[in-house]
Amino acid sequence: MKIKINRNILWTETFVNELVLAGIKYACISPGSRNTPLTLAFANNKKIKSYVLVDERSTGFFALGLAKSSNTPVAIVCTSGTATAEFYPAIIEAYQQRVPLIVCTADRPPELLDVGANQTINQNNLYKNHIRLFVDIGLPELTIRRLKHIKSTARRAVYESFIKSKGPVHLNFPFRKPFEPEFHTDEVNRNIIDYAKTNGRDKKSFAELEERKNLKNEKWFKDIANFLMTVKKGLIIAGPENYDPAFSQILVKLAKRLNYPILADGCSNIRFGNHDKDLIITNYDAFLRSDSFAKKIKPEFIVHFGRTITSKALDTFLENCNAPRYMINDYGDWFDPSNKSLAAHDCKPYSFCERMDEFLEEEKFIRKSEDWLNTYLTADKKTAKMKMRLIDGSPSFDEPCIISEIVNELPDNSQIMISNSMPVRDFDYFASNTGKKLTVFNNRGASGIDGIISTALGIKCGSNKTTVLITGDLAFYHDLNGLLAAFKYSLPLIIILINNNGGGIFEILPISNYGKIFKDYFIAPLNLEFSHFVKAYKGNYKKIKDRKIFQNTFKDSLKKKNFSVIEIPTDSRKSLMLRKKFWREVSKIMR
Repeated sequence: MKIKINRNILWTETFVNELVLAGIKYACISPGSRNTPLTLAFANNKKIKSYVLVDERSTGFFALGLAKSSNTPVAIVCTSGTATAEFYPAIIEAYQQRVPLIVCTADRPPELLDVGANQTINQNNLYKNHIRLFVDIGLPELTIRRLKHIKSTARRAVYESFIKSKGPVHLNFPFRKPFEPEFHTDEVNRNIIDYAKTNGRDKKSFAELEERKNLKNEKWFKDIANFLMTVKKGLIIAGPENYDPAFSQILVKLAKRLNYPILADGCSNIRFGNHDKDLIITNYDAFLRSDSFAKKIKPEFIVHFGRTITSKALDTFLENCNAPRYMINDYGDWFDPSNKSLAAHDCKPYSFCERMDEFLEEEKFIRKSEDWLNTYLTADKKTAKMKMRLIDGSPSFDEPCIISEIVNELPDNSQIMISNSMPVRDFDYFASNTGKKLTVFNNRGASGIDGIISTALGIKCGSNKTTVLITGDLAFYHDLNGLLAAFKYSLPLIIILINNNGGGIFEILPISNYGKIFKDYFIAPLNLEFSHFVKAYKGNYKKIKDRKIFQNTFKDSLKKKNFSVIEIPTDSRKSLMLRKKFWREVSKIMR
């Protein structure tokens, strides 16, 4: 018996069903014509939660945030032509940060390429420098062999993006018209349809691969263990990363056995939670700016977990340090711009700490001397007191003061998205240890200021937790289109908009001495009234200048059912003066 079908629809439904079986839960779709078969396949699958966003750039970043908070690959879909290029900024960020995205771009058939056909560009391996896998799917063919290929490609895409080499993968889908299911293109036997809809595989999804190697037998592991047992002046760095929830506890346990301080980046999440924080140093960026003190506390061995550190002072300190340094992260990525490390090992940080602690326990090793550790702890406490006096105690509400207020006001078990430029730096400088469980997200892969709002909204969608975005005015302006998702899906994101009217980060560079050119070409003030944009998207808005008013406004925002923007006008020069005063005073007490 022959059955009439539309080959594009059966093709894409087969593909989407395989994605679901592999564990895909979310899709983010931008409207278009050529992607109609993909859109219908995702929209009609009840096991996929689909979000529809008009702007492809916003779609990409929204999916990026959703993948981060849900810790699952997210599919993104667009039509052909320049729409595909709009995905690229988010794909770059996903590649740099190893965030799993399944990028599905629709395309024209071969006969329409290079002949001037409308909305047609060369999409072959378009993102080749920033993806883990590219497959040109080819035109749909309703044979067992080709259906087997589309199923295999779906499974492989998930495997490559989430397990083998985490990051974005690109699947390019050419289609010929017609796209809609009521327009039949083929008559096929029942066995073709049955095969397309049959699942012959185990339905288990996304179980992370265990560490297969026995670390204790690895030469590099033994080399590091030898260093740890013989070197008293060691340093542990926890760079930015969303680590295993249990990592903080095992890290501190290992550090206590070794009597090593832990320098925890603001975006490492190590500063937050109910674990022991006795050895966690948060104010290192300030006291390492004292050259004389930095020379006294150079380590003889360094273990670096996670990604590239935020602190410029720590980066300079490490660049001037010749101690052996090993990087430990999931895929053995090289996160050392100074190129002073000996090696980068692909090992889960939790597994490394757990096995190393077990190894040292078997060796009955516990370091007694505390002099080295106490030097760091004392410096951290002195700096914290100075910070309390100058920053937290400041009568004005400048940029450095905002971070501590946000951390203080946030409920336990909240999420924070930190924008690039000054917000992420101030967060690293001024966010202190707290018992609250806070999860920090960032786009520090490529460190752009595009797509920040959309990323934060995606993060909010992946979790019911209170979510706050801390951003500057330029990043806010860059992604105003992202607010459509907040309006459309009633997402109660709280946006702290720090408005210094331009590129305030340039104030710290030598170009800041160039007067009018500096103002017009670098600061480039926007002079915009953001309240109009917020109200256009039906958001809550309030502009505040006072600390107490901020506290009350923030508490009110926690009760809102739609998004809120709390704008805080600041003076970038005054804020810089306060930071410099803090660093200067810390340098004095470190002598």
